[in-house]
Amino acid sequence: MRISLKTGFSFGLTSGIITTLGLIVGLHAGTNSQIAVIGGVLTIAIADSFSDALGIHVSQESQDRHSSRSIWEATIATFLSKFVFALTFLAPILFFELSTAILISIVWGLSTLSIFSFVIARQQKEDPWKVVAEHLVIGLAVVLITHFTGDWIATIFS
Repeated sequence: MRISLKTGFSFGLTSGIITTLGLIVGLHAGTNSQIAVIGGVLTIAIADSFSDALGIHVSQESQDRHSSRSIWEATIATFLSKFVFALTFLAPILFFELSTAILISIVWGLSTLSIFSFVIARQQKEDPWKVVAEHLVIGLAVVLITHFTGDWIATIFS
């Protein structure tokens, strides 16, 4: 896989999982509203995908060592992977009760992150379990922090 596509895909996948998980867990804890969570996921899929894609684009341009084609490949790969992975979190929200959907989403997101981390670590000849553990700790921290933040906001505004 071309490095530009790998860059965009890996950034988009990781950001799509972590950002969307944090958003849905926080919104669920703060509002317990299926409509708010669906709206949040759609907002992440659209606005944050464009934002991350532009961020990768500008970052690659600022390095002054990538071709225009490579920059655009990374940009488009970032947008598409973030957009698609963010949207995958809609399925459980649409088909299950919200609390169940949040648990399914956490398992889905952290499992996907783990598998991807394992594959990347193996490709780079690093200890896969160390890399997976490192990425899972960050993912779980996001889930816990956004959950408690949502709870806190709910107590302030209720």
